[in-house]
Amino acid sequence: MVAFKNRYMVMEVYLDPNKDLGKDEPIIISQHNVTRAIKDSILKNFGECGLASALASLQVKYVNPITKLCIIRISRADYQKVWAAITMVRSIASCPVVFNLLDLSGSIRACKVAALKCDEAKFEQYKATMGEHLTSETTQQVKNYFEKIKLLEH
Repeated sequence: MVAFKNRYMVMEVYLDPNKDLGKDEPIIISQHNVTRAIKDSILKNFGECGLASALASLQVKYVNPITKLCIIRISRADYQKVWAAITMVRSIASCPVVFNLLDLSGSIRACKVAALKCDEAKFEQYKATMGEHLTSETTQQVKNYFEKIKLLEH
């Protein structure tokens, strides 16, 4: 029996910094938003056939809306196509964004280690930025997201 071979991408989402300054509400990054943006990009850049081949294995496993970190699972055969489509995503819910690949791994175990390390570093940076405006609610919410990373499985 052959195991299903996956690739896991730890991605960072950069939002337009001017978006928060306007009247609009800041965008909340969610699994649904990220998945929709990736699917739309695959469809636009690789057509229906490309989307159909990637849909079977495409899954956004984890999204942290505070640190803007996400983990995406894709089959080993399609990861380059999906990676290319992700780099071409320019907006999520009409907010300009850019994706940055932080880590690419073949196992969920290695991905969890890299994601936890990156998420903790980004949260330290977030705490320094927020200063005394950081609430205990937000801190607890981020700790819950850290626990989610530790519990990730296939």
